Amino acid sequence: MNQENVTAPGEPTVVTSHFHTMFPSTARGAHDARHAAERWLATQQGWPEAATAEDDSAATASLLIAELTANAARHGRVRGRNSRLALTLTPATLRIEVTDARGERLPAPTLDADADGESGRGLLLVTSLADAWGCEPHHPGGKTVWAECTRRTAKTGR
Repeated sequence: MNQENVTAPGEPTVVTSHFHTMFPSTARGAHDARHAAERWLATQQGWPEAATAEDDSAATASLLIAELTANAARHGRVRGRNSRLALTLTPATLRIEVTDARGERLPAPTLDADADGESGRGLLLVTSLADAWGCEPHHPGGKTVWAECTRRTAKTGR
């Protein structure tokens, strides 16, 4: 974890915290990465440990992390290559980034997912929960799928 304080004359101090971990591109690796990220978020000042009626940031973050890491394990897997989970937490936003080795397999929400199937709706979930999301190429060959959430406390000023 890295923490960065940014100060401009006459402005309040802004603290940006960073978390990252590498994980095997397996279901177990994605599970372990999600739990490590949840534990790290719980240690961050001002971050809710659990969802409440006023603030569902913790639940939203957990779902987004779970979906993006699971997608990397399922669709971005290359034998012998790990995936990377990175979080950037500012007073206003949480940015979640998952990098995998399959740059040729770009994510796209599926509107015609099998209603009885176990998969195919994950990016629809990401689209509905995140304030923004996207995909960027990752050199030398891979992609980073990211999602951003505006923190509830930043939205309401509390």
